[in-house]
Amino acid sequence: MGLFKRNPFGHILFIKKWLIRIFGLITHRRYRGFNELQIDGSEIIASLPDKNVLFISNHQTYFADVVAMFHVFNASLSGRQDSIKNVGYLWQPKMNIYYVAASETMKSGLLPRILSYVGSISVERTWRAGGKDVTEKREVNPNDTENIRIALEDGWVITFPQGTTKSFKPVRKGTAHIIKQYKPIVVPIVIDGFRRSFDKKGLRMKKKNILQSFIIKEPLVIDYENETIEQIVEKIEYAIEQHPSFLKVIPAEEIEEQERLNKLREWNVEKKDTSKATR
Repeated sequence: MGLFKRNPFGHILFIKKWLIRIFGLITHRRYRGFNELQIDGSEIIASLPDKNVLFISNHQTYFADVVAMFHVFNASLSGRQDSIKNVGYLWQPKMNIYYVAASETMKSGLLPRILSYVGSISVERTWRAGGKDVTEKREVNPNDTENIRIALEDGWVITFPQGTTKSFKPVRKGTAHIIKQYKPIVVPIVIDGFRRSFDKKGLRMKKKNILQSFIIKEPLVIDYENETIEQIVEKIEYAIEQHPSFLKVIPAEEIEEQERLNKLREWNVEKKDTSKATR
């Protein structure tokens, strides 16, 4: 790699590689140490082509979700099976991973601006401004969708089609339009535990010994020519488990059982950490 070689967005790859290494080392224990990241489906990552892949996921924090994906993707490509053990996979990270993020989020401080260099595709949200929903939607900036096209042609793109960290919010049609127009391989990811582990931004740890889950599903089967935008949106909602049908009234005894299991998981993680310390 030439010292000043750049990606299609003008980022110097040498700098980007070192940012991934440094932030990867800093954040690794957030997913393997303080908390435990349980991964399922890493073999799917290893089987994907080098470009034109779109990852769709539910969203729980601004940054911790994306950071976890960088860890899991690079670990999977380095031959690790459902594990991010041994952070050496960061030495030669995949350089053409991008993620879609709101412009206002990526301009909210020095750290977000640095993180944007790692691979952010900043977009203007048409339904939200200044942290609040707007009644009059703005026009979609054509440069935003063009940048996503460029990123897909160069590599992998991560997007959160709900556009918010709140659960069970509607999937934005923009993601379906991108899928229909650019015809990427669409890989769903379902995450959990991040909201309990981190603050909303995903920069500060809120609680330790939380079991975080990271499920990678098989690529969606999509008829790019004949399926409607509404059909693709519904398919996305089901794939990332955010369709309204997933909302249901849960009996009190089931909630109590779930809380018992969560405490058991926390105890298991704590026990595992203790056993490591005694070796």
